[in-house]
Amino acid sequence: MFAELCQHLEKEYKALCKTEYSKDVWLRGWNIKFKKAGKSLCTVYPKKHGFTVLVVVGNKEKEQVENLLPQMSAEIQKIYAETKEGNGQRWLMIDLKTRGAVYSDVLKLIRIRR
Repeated sequence: MFAELCQHLEKEYKALCKTEYSKDVWLRGWNIKFKKAGKSLCTVYPKKHGFTVLVVVGNKEKEQVENLLPQMSAEIQKIYAETKEGNGQRWLMIDLKTRGAVYSDVLKLIRIRR
């Protein structure tokens, strides 16, 4: 699933990916940043049993995401509601372990981000 997501981002958006080591206190470790036209699409943090995707919802995306939110999975709705907004952004940290509604919702969020 991790490889599938990476391939999708590279194929669908021609996204540039950069592997980095983050010393961030809440998600220390290796990650892959995907960018298109200088804008971050998402950051993927591989884990032993799945991975976490960080999608930032900024002022530009907020209205579109909030309009789509009622049609998204309960898990994404909960993550969005529990993520505090700061500087006009919400940093959604979404754990993925299986394909399904949450995975599909992540793709929708990235599409809006683009």
